[in-house]
Amino acid sequence: MLMRTDPFRELDRLSQQVFGTAARPSAMPIDAYRKGNAFYVHFDLPGVDPASIDLTVEQNVLMVKAERPPTAGTGVEMIVSERPGGTFTRQLFLGETLDTEHIKADYNAGVLTLTIPVVEAAKPRKLAITTHEDNKQLVGSATN
Repeated sequence: MLMRTDPFRELDRLSQQVFGTAARPSAMPIDAYRKGNAFYVHFDLPGVDPASIDLTVEQNVLMVKAERPPTAGTGVEMIVSERPGGTFTRQLFLGETLDTEHIKADYNAGVLTLTIPVVEAAKPRKLAITTHEDNKQLVGSATN
């Protein structure tokens, strides 16, 4: 299971409700879900060079770091600047049921997709049922 790690997101939502202000833009928004025996996490990173993306896992903490250079160079008069530039980081705390040794990463069309498999011990499995008379087995042996 993935655990949320952005303590300021709820504070931003609350301040937006109370004061009617716009929340700070999220520079690295994500979608995360489980499908079958894997978790998928999609990071929006438009305009980011794949070579600037750095992924690290230490214990159960996944760190994503990416850099988006400024759009305009020096000597340019910016009219509108809404796309944040610079270095962005995001941490995800990964649950014990995820296999951090076999994470796969793919970057396509500005979206970084991580595939994180579930460890074998955490996958659903059938259990054998026995009766009390003579310890006879009702259902086949335990299977994965």
